[in-house]
Amino acid sequence: MSGVTKVTSSDGLEWYRRLDQDLLLADAIDQRHDAAMTVGFVRYGAGESNPWTVSYDEALIVTKGRYSVESGGVVTTASVGEVIYLRAGTDLVYRAEEESEVVYVSYPHWMAATEQSPYKDRLAEFQPVAD
Repeated sequence: MSGVTKVTSSDGLEWYRRLDQDLLLADAIDQRHDAAMTVGFVRYGAGESNPWTVSYDEALIVTKGRYSVESGGVVTTASVGEVIYLRAGTDLVYRAEEESEVVYVSYPHWMAATEQSPYKDRLAEFQPVAD
């Protein structure tokens, strides 16, 4: 991988769906690219949500719609061009107020960190989307 890389959500990425929800995610850059962090895309249909515990630090950059994170009874909502930052160990619910697209950046790699956490069983909720 060169020192500069550009990615888009239409780059032929491997997308995963959570259960039967209108919720898709794809890692664009991760440890397979010898990168120190993961960068990916997530698409939520309006009203979709996902309870989670982050075992990594994560920045969420909203590129479409309005997107919220609820933690400890507090809801933080971001619109296009705004960023939500999450610290490792935070229990939360991701939620799309309307159809939303978000770029996520995690350190360390979210998948590897989750595999080593008490929440690793939640990864089974995500299955590859057939082409």
